[in-house]
Amino acid sequence: MNQCLRLCFAILPALLGSLASAEDRPIAASDLQSGYHFLSDDLRALQDDELANPGLLWVEQGAALWRQPAGNGRACSDCHHTAADSMRAVATRYPAYDPASRQLINLEQRINLCRTGQQQATALDYESDELLALTAFIAYQSRGLPLQVRIDGPARPFFERGQQHYQQRIGQMNLACSQCHDQNWGQQLFSETISQGHPNAYPIYRLEWQTLGSLHRRLRSCNSGVRAELKPYGDADYVALELYLAWRGNGLPLETPGIRR
Repeated sequence: MNQCLRLCFAILPALLGSLASAEDRPIAASDLQSGYHFLSDDLRALQDDELANPGLLWVEQGAALWRQPAGNGRACSDCHHTAADSMRAVATRYPAYDPASRQLINLEQRINLCRTGQQQATALDYESDELLALTAFIAYQSRGLPLQVRIDGPARPFFERGQQHYQQRIGQMNLACSQCHDQNWGQQLFSETISQGHPNAYPIYRLEWQTLGSLHRRLRSCNSGVRAELKPYGDADYVALELYLAWRGNGLPLETPGIRR
């Protein structure tokens, strides 16, 4: 009996913490809507079409890079074999805390850590076609699976940092992410409908860009829109914000490669 009580007391804080996290989400789980929900019927059909979705060109390129030797002659497939098996659900868990570096890293950074550490190859430039392709290919193996990032333990300070950035007013327009994506989602802004701002379709093919792009490219676009300072791709503040955004959308299915206007 004493052992049972000790076990209950040991796990109670974790259970309460997870319940508090769920209750504190700015948008209730029952109200979560992917950016897909706000697309026109034509764009939804384009995203769903396995032949016409332009983002799949990068997925195909990523599949080739997966098998291509780099640096010391090793390919991703030499360690991870069939991506459909080894990479299933991997993208749903990023950003994640990396014990080796004691930092929060996103999927792009994990890919580059594998390149420099395991393949002895040079890191791929952020927003390069090669890094976008590998990221899209790996994320594609989790398409349809729910986001499930963790914000407990060592990830917690990074989550709180991301939450702070999300709620902070920035730029000459003095606006915060939360003002659009928590308080005014579903409203019209000129010709656009404001979405809830979830990251579950990245990398995405954006019609405005006419190419595939990362979440950090979109964050920089938002910063530019409110006339705020643009941070470098892969910046720690952006990665922390990425974790917070993913937590807001926990439970939404991964859609990579998504289509957006």
